[in-house]
Amino acid sequence: MTRHQGRPPVILAVDPGRHKCGFAVLTLDGAVEGLWVAPRTELAQEVCRVVGELPVQAVLVGDRTGSKQALAELGSHDLPAPIRTAPEHETTLRARERYFRDNPPRGWRRLIPRGMLLPPRPVDDYAALVMAEDWLAARRSPRADAH
Repeated sequence: MTRHQGRPPVILAVDPGRHKCGFAVLTLDGAVEGLWVAPRTELAQEVCRVVGELPVQAVLVGDRTGSKQALAELGSHDLPAPIRTAPEHETTLRARERYFRDNPPRGWRRLIPRGMLLPPRPVDDYAALVMAEDWLAARRSPRADAH
């Protein structure tokens, strides 16, 4: 009996930054299992915890700010899941849009155009989420099968 028996396979996406990291766990069909932000110093601890608790098929690391350090740090751990880089192009802007789609503004804030609103908290987890969704969509694409 495996320790993850009955749990759906997931991917763990990480948006590494200088001071904090966003994390998103998604099933392979795109269902969101978890979103959170943690201090940068806890990157490896958080990844190791999730990989130990869930059947992680891949760890995605954003390819921009903090990527090289994050990859080096995670590479020094014996993770059972492969580590992949994922494009972060425009993820911050898309993370804000996704945040407000999931958490619509209330009261007078709903009168302000969403492009002018800033979320009330860091959205690094949403950046990891949109990065993971892009990665999953690319894997499902017929063009992905052709290569």
